[in-house]
Amino acid sequence: MKVSPKILTTSLEHSNHGARSLNQIGSLGESVDGYKDIPLDDFTPRKPSVPVRTNNHEAQKTEFVKDEGMSWFVTGLFVVGVLAGGGIVALPTAMVQAGLGVGLVFTVLLTATFTYTSHVLGKSWAILQQRWPHLYCTQHCRKPYPEIGYRALGHGMKTLVSVSINITQFGIAVVYLVLSAKNIHDFLNALFGLNISFCIVAIILALALLPVLLLKSPQDFWGAVVAAMFTTSLAVILIIIGSAFDFGDCVIEREYPPPLITNYFLALGTFIFAFGGHSAFPTIQHDMKKPEEWTKSSILAFTMIAVMYTPVCVVGYLTYGNSLRESIINSLQTTWLQQSVNVLITLHCILALTIIFNVCNQEAEEIFHVPHHFCRKRVFVRGAMMAAVLFVAESVPNFGPLLDLFGGSTVALTSIVFPCLFYIYLLAGDKMTNTRKTTLSDPSIQTSKIPKEHRIQEEGGIWPSILQVIANVDKPTLLFCAFIIVFGLVGGAIATWSAIRQISYTRFVPPCYIPASLFEAQSAPHASESFHSRHNSLNCCGAGQNISRYGPVNEHCSRPNYNFYSS
Repeated sequence: MKVSPKILTTSLEHSNHGARSLNQIGSLGESVDGYKDIPLDDFTPRKPSVPVRTNNHEAQKTEFVKDEGMSWFVTGLFVVGVLAGGGIVALPTAMVQAGLGVGLVFTVLLTATFTYTSHVLGKSWAILQQRWPHLYCTQHCRKPYPEIGYRALGHGMKTLVSVSINITQFGIAVVYLVLSAKNIHDFLNALFGLNISFCIVAIILALALLPVLLLKSPQDFWGAVVAAMFTTSLAVILIIIGSAFDFGDCVIEREYPPPLITNYFLALGTFIFAFGGHSAFPTIQHDMKKPEEWTKSSILAFTMIAVMYTPVCVVGYLTYGNSLRESIINSLQTTWLQQSVNVLITLHCILALTIIFNVCNQEAEEIFHVPHHFCRKRVFVRGAMMAAVLFVAESVPNFGPLLDLFGGSTVALTSIVFPCLFYIYLLAGDKMTNTRKTTLSDPSIQTSKIPKEHRIQEEGGIWPSILQVIANVDKPTLLFCAFIIVFGLVGGAIATWSAIRQISYTRFVPPCYIPASLFEAQSAPHASESFHSRHNSLNCCGAGQNISRYGPVNEHCSRPNYNFYSS
């Protein structure tokens, strides 16, 4: 799909040389590839977001504005709608795993970290649009995040980013499909007494979602995803009310698990998953009316997410203690509140899947050369993607360990490591490229004196070495980004190992397509109850997980699991 952006041109200094440079790219008195001219004097000069250092040359800055696109405020709500659902139900469990103090530190630390990494990822995309406008402004870019990796570190990194994004988005889609199917299963059981297998519900849900996923771009369904943000906000209010109702009955026998190092890292994996949606961010930013306002959207989104997450985590921790399991929804004992939250979170997940699938689908369509317009080939590719997600969901029907696994692995890479890594390399390359252009245009400098070690990209620009990054990036930015990169690599690796251990042993659940009876004799001693076969949707509270406001334990409560936090 072609886009029709305008170039709003501002400069630090108005000069004849600046006007000549602008005329060369067609932004004064000409129209190039759908760009519309706006006279330079109609705009107030603004400080560029990425300074360009030159010798006796005016640093030019262009702001790209589309005729159509989302505002920064709507984009912020859009990001909240994509991120908040899975985190709301899983983070109270992570708070119990980490303890209240450590959990609050995680919340504050990761809110700041992910806001910053979202900011620098947006700045990286802005650098690409400034340096290569003919590639990233005048036409629809299907793979903006891999392009950022390519411009920062070359072809190999572009491939690695594509693989990481595909795995991340695929994993998030699996988690949300499993969570949605689980919630629908519990809803039918609680209100109508129907014990339809989770496995069947997942298949029906996947088939129902497929027509919606044939839409092309976030612009086609942004209203639905913003609506998801409001459903999550209402769910937060109801969770707090429901937990307050249960507090008096549950707090008397509330207990907390002993501290375990593995639980801290599992909690970290959950927190990373809950805050990390960066693999979709460049695609969303690309659909903004003013992509350079992405930082405003990031600050708005992560502030709102922190405001949503924190009270739910604290109230769940104080009320239920170690009786919490995969989802706080099942611990709410007021049935109408529990199922209202169930419906709201399920609606959020289903609506959010529209954007989550979009990144995977666009990657697959690029590989198979699917046209941008609607066609049978698109139906086939997107149908195959849904089938693959469904197969994994049926193979590992336990969303808690899945969430920890993807949070500690590919989400940590795409949301923590890659944004900072690419940003410092693009900053260094941008500075070196401008220095080289200035040198080439200076007749007093001999061409033979120009450094030859620069790795020149095909369309202009330089891939710097690590030593050149150290030399050309300001030290505060370099050190801060390096700290975040190390934190993401080390913390993510340990969280991934802990999650794999959970999936394979401590909380193993048999696949849907293999009879559970085959595993009974050899099941792990701490194996989690298979939620797709249970008959009760309420996890009772108290140390014995046997406190219910509604009568006999064996009638209203699910089977206790005293080893849930013993992994």
